[in-house]
Amino acid sequence: MQVKRFFAADMRQAMKLVRDELGADAAIIGNRRVAGGVELTAALDYPLPAAAPSKPNPALEAELRKTQTRIAEAQAELTTRAQADAGKDRQLFAGEPLVAIEPELPESALAAALSRPRAIPTAMAPAEPAITALDHVALDAMRSELNGLRELIEVQLGSIAWGQMQNRRPQQAGLWRRLQRMGLPAELARTLLEKVGNVQEPRQAWRMLLAHLAHSIRTPQNEPLEEGGVIALVGPAGVGKTTTLAKLAARYVLKYGAQSIALVSMDSYRIGAQEQLKTLGRILNVPVTLVDPGQSLTQALAPLARKRVVLIDTAGLPANDPALAMQLEALASRGVNARNYLVLAATSQSQVLKAAYHSYKRCGLSGCILTKLDESASLGEVLGLAIGQHLPVAYLADGPRIPDDLQVPRSHQLVSRAVSLQAPEDPSEEAMADMFAGLYQNPARRVG
Repeated sequence: MQVKRFFAADMRQAMKLVRDELGADAAIIGNRRVAGGVELTAALDYPLPAAAPSKPNPALEAELRKTQTRIAEAQAELTTRAQADAGKDRQLFAGEPLVAIEPELPESALAAALSRPRAIPTAMAPAEPAITALDHVALDAMRSELNGLRELIEVQLGSIAWGQMQNRRPQQAGLWRRLQRMGLPAELARTLLEKVGNVQEPRQAWRMLLAHLAHSIRTPQNEPLEEGGVIALVGPAGVGKTTTLAKLAARYVLKYGAQSIALVSMDSYRIGAQEQLKTLGRILNVPVTLVDPGQSLTQALAPLARKRVVLIDTAGLPANDPALAMQLEALASRGVNARNYLVLAATSQSQVLKAAYHSYKRCGLSGCILTKLDESASLGEVLGLAIGQHLPVAYLADGPRIPDDLQVPRSHQLVSRAVSLQAPEDPSEEAMADMFAGLYQNPARRVG
């Protein structure tokens, strides 16, 4: 048997090293997390030559008999010591009875006493074993090993599932690849493929799949600016909230004039943010109200009650900042009655988009606005979040020009743009297997 250890950054790379070095017949006999990644111990069986008949070795047999004699002597010595200690204990307590002598009782009283349950003294009650620091270390090591084993099993299941998909349903495998080129999340891709599973012709299946994708994208029936009211833009720093607000304000002024619109800034944390909004207000001849931290947003909006549209620019703060919680609480209050739109940059990674949604959903989201479409290499991630969280896409911002680079979205146009931005090459086999392994993390869903 050939045994070898492999080190890699993650489980998938370690498995690839094992396959390249020992082949597909290698067996994984151990795994653990180490500094910088994981360590796999793999073994490969190979036929051994027939061993020559062994000849008796008198010296070895004599040494073995001596060792057995020493073990027997050691056991006898331990038994003798135990008996001597027991004798000492008996001598120590020879003058005192080990059990208190109770006075004789009548048989009826004795029977009644025996029938009553006797309480165990607190001192004699079995104590619960205390968990020591060593136990915590052992539990942590066991938990780490189980996590590594689970990850290993998921990688293997993903590889098996992807291989079966290619062999049994090559058309579905081709559609999986195309959806991954668009950057769509695996869960959304699986849902779409279930709807076209019975379509045999590849081109028709692809057209129907894109139609289902367009139908999944929600867009508002009426443009938010046309409905009026208080509109607040929320989102992380750097996604383009202030620029998008400027585009919305200019779009409204060009269509309806500057008399019935006002701007409000809650961003007193970023240097120059309020000055930027003041400059925009002077250019558009629109009043600008600045709300300082601790000031009531309801009182700041009271003088603007007659305005048809009020646009609020908010500060992009970290998720754990207490000021963010206060800001979202103010926007969610009934006195403000604002419609809050989450601004998402199409250039952000999937995990960044999810974190932004979970941080700002507390204020109650009416939809989202997608920005930086002109800089993005893929739209699948941001569309996947909007579809998965049922967020209507209110506007698209695809450039820096004010107000030209602001569009009212159409779902089929978004899908066409996402297809045009898909990656030129199919994802690797390892990437597809890794994606299938991710589906196995949710036991309620299975790859088929």
